Amino acid sequence: MMYESSSQPLHLADLGQDSSALQLAPQLAQFAAVARLEHVTQAAQLLGMPQPTLSRAVARLEAELGVDLLARQGRTVRLTRAGRLLLGSVERALAELERGAEQARAEADPVAGRVAFGFLHTMGTDAVPALLRGFRAEHPQVRFQLVQDYVAAMLERLRAGELDLCLVAPLPDASDLTARPLDEQRLYLVVPADHRLAGRRRIRLAEVADEPFVAVEEGYGLRVITDGFCAEAGFTPRVAFEGEEAETLRGLVAAGLGVALLPPALVPRPGVVELEVTAPRTRRAIGLAWVTGRPLTPPVAAFRDFVLSRRGRLLDHD
Repeated sequence: MMYESSSQPLHLADLGQDSSALQLAPQLAQFAAVARLEHVTQAAQLLGMPQPTLSRAVARLEAELGVDLLARQGRTVRLTRAGRLLLGSVERALAELERGAEQARAEADPVAGRVAFGFLHTMGTDAVPALLRGFRAEHPQVRFQLVQDYVAAMLERLRAGELDLCLVAPLPDASDLTARPLDEQRLYLVVPADHRLAGRRRIRLAEVADEPFVAVEEGYGLRVITDGFCAEAGFTPRVAFEGEEAETLRGLVAAGLGVALLPPALVPRPGVVELEVTAPRTRRAIGLAWVTGRPLTPPVAAFRDFVLSRRGRLLDHD
């Protein structure tokens, strides 16, 4: 049955000074059922509630709004002009709610739900694709939203609910987050191919205390780790250039602009040499983090458990 509706949406805030969406929502849905069927008894049967209860609910709504919405004609009812105006807005609101409910159900679908997964830039070339390939072999329809960012930004989005899980280094030490270690990754000192130390295989980090460094920007996990290792070696690195990802830093090193502590390159990069650092032990812990106590949807829980099952096998080891 078609009803005339206003071209302008009706806002609940305009319905009355003391009205609120929370108070009106149940009555509005009940009113819509009566309006569609034009019969209170049939609407009560559809809603699974006593007819007198439904009649009182519609009457309370009319009293709240201060306007008649229905004209009673025996056992049937007809919409008043005000009722037609309200019904248009109510039906649009109910349709939007149904779309939202469908999207919420789709997010949590065990078979085809969605996982919002954040990870370090340095994990995106090899480790994360391998994880996704292994998981999708058993859960081929699960959808992923993938986010690459620095640790502080990812943890902020994790807390805000924008991300479900994060692959991070270093592991956060916060009471509102749960973090589980997965693996360790060796960091090498990367120097230009014509550097004075390029012929060596191993060095102590203190040997480059006077060298310019290239590093990721402050706030990135790798920068925190680099600064920490240099402090262990007894110096503060003199950072000449900052970037956002490891391959850019390798290019800067190849150009002779400094040295860097970086994860191993997957593909050898011309113009640079990777040296093993013997002191301190330059390894970073990589782990998975999620919000403590926040319920996980079935697809998120399944992916978390899969990632945790890869402990000790996340990275290729030297």
